[in-house]
Amino acid sequence: MSDQQEEEDLRMALRMSMQNFPPEPKRSKPREAAISPAMTTPEDSRRFQRELMATAAEKRMVAAAKSAPSKNARSRDLGIKEAEMKSKETNLGNELSEEEAYHLFSMVFGSGVSKDILVQWSNQGIRFSPDPETSMGLVQHEGGPCGVLATIQAFVLKHLLFFPDELGKVAANIPHNLNSRRSSKSQYVVSNNFSAFTEDAKTRALVKSMSEILFLCGNNKRAVIATLSALSDRIEGSEGSPKDMISAHALEDLSIESASDLQKVLRVDTFTSPTNAFKRLEAMIPIFQGRMGALLFLISALLSRGLDCVQADRDDPSLPLVTAPFGHASQEIVNLLLCGQAVPNVFDGRMDLGGGMFLKGIPTSVEVGFLTLLESLNFCKVGQNLKCPKWPIWVVGSESHYTVLFALDTAVQDENELEERESQIRKAFDAQDQSGGGGFISVEAFHQVLRETSIQLPSDKLDSLCSSGFIVWSEFWQVILDLDKNLGGLKDSTGQMGRKIFDLYHFNGIAKSDLNGSQPGGESPVQRPRLTKLRVSVPPRWTPEEFMADVAVLPGTAGSESSGKDTEVAKPQHAPLADCIRTRWPRAVCNWIGEPPSIV
Repeated sequence: MSDQQEEEDLRMALRMSMQNFPPEPKRSKPREAAISPAMTTPEDSRRFQRELMATAAEKRMVAAAKSAPSKNARSRDLGIKEAEMKSKETNLGNELSEEEAYHLFSMVFGSGVSKDILVQWSNQGIRFSPDPETSMGLVQHEGGPCGVLATIQAFVLKHLLFFPDELGKVAANIPHNLNSRRSSKSQYVVSNNFSAFTEDAKTRALVKSMSEILFLCGNNKRAVIATLSALSDRIEGSEGSPKDMISAHALEDLSIESASDLQKVLRVDTFTSPTNAFKRLEAMIPIFQGRMGALLFLISALLSRGLDCVQADRDDPSLPLVTAPFGHASQEIVNLLLCGQAVPNVFDGRMDLGGGMFLKGIPTSVEVGFLTLLESLNFCKVGQNLKCPKWPIWVVGSESHYTVLFALDTAVQDENELEERESQIRKAFDAQDQSGGGGFISVEAFHQVLRETSIQLPSDKLDSLCSSGFIVWSEFWQVILDLDKNLGGLKDSTGQMGRKIFDLYHFNGIAKSDLNGSQPGGESPVQRPRLTKLRVSVPPRWTPEEFMADVAVLPGTAGSESSGKDTEVAKPQHAPLADCIRTRWPRAVCNWIGEPPSIV
């Protein structure tokens, strides 16, 4: 029996030596079929075994000499293993469960969302303006998603204006990789030739911005990219084909009106590698440029943060993130994209309400900031984290719209002696303000502010401020301006301390008819976003009476944009945007040419 087994093993070795693929599994054979007629004696059997072994050895030597196919096979095996490892990271093609889809849909839209709001959010892509003068800006055609577009716009401007040399790199867009950020103390001025940006540069700035925001939401550990299952495969396999046309055709009959619709069409990929996320976004950019792009990016940001974490960030998680009745993006959406957390407030840190209850604000400094008209109306108080971002770019909020304000000169963020001291004192004052940004504190808290800021008030001034039982910031600040420096004040005999002039630009992505932009001989106006240049002048101090009288303001020293421009500034003009600017630069007055800048 052992001789028969050895014979079978040798035959198997012979067959393996003669093949480049694995043999079929051995099967048991009848005894009579397994015995060769020629093997009649043990000596013959042993001789036949030696011949088989020699033949097998010869075949193996020949196969080794022709090893190229086997190397290719090993390469294929390594490629398969590498692809399997990548697939574990990306989870390509994952669908949300019914429970996740319902949770996501109700979180964004609530239970009683109107069809009009769903239409708004399903018909807004992330596309650049075709107008040459505003070609660096994202154009908005539908109301509602402006909070998403304006925040992406702010990051796009950061990359276009201050990191143009890095647009050719793949993964230098993640916040924790931005240690090469130029210090605002070393002035950096960029060109205002916005039409000079190429389409490739704008697209790469957009992809970098989207990737940076998603990793910010994912705590710099992951980015979740949500696309449409009906489009992803078509886009990936469309080399040489117009991807935007493929995307538009596939979206013709697609609608999302319920959590069930969302679950059917959504495809979710998770990335921990910035390089892989960038490449995926770059490949899928036609989908985000399509009519559901803004909604898909919002979903990507929410999933990157994690739905449970988003709800934990909020003060009232029962309310939808898209507000009724007009479908505007809530402050929580804007804050999520700015700082990575869906907190509802704009002050710094947390506000202790007592009894273990807190209101959540902005936890850390941010790349691009936020200003709001509501602060000028005393409805809220924007903290220093949003008011003084790393780069001179701000999302601007009004009652119903979000736009973008930016500077080309980083020196606008530099603080002179007056501003630096004012920021120090105001920060100490705000830390004691438990009124939610009302601008007043208790007498006990006021004494704490005086100790922290080394201010020594004369007894008559101290008694006057404390006589009402609470201290108002505006009254306190006027006392500081009349207090000698050796007592911690900012009294200035020259009247020049704190004077500065600089330029800002305001971009409103809502397309508006412009008769001046019509083509020669054409009758229909051009639909374009609005870009306005503002000259901002910050005098050292002014009184309400002077401002109401429209007293002309003389220029002083500031960034390089104002150097050599020693002409008198025109009388201040008024617009709601100017009120927003004054929340960042108190006493500022603004001038512009043409129509007033619109924040609605």
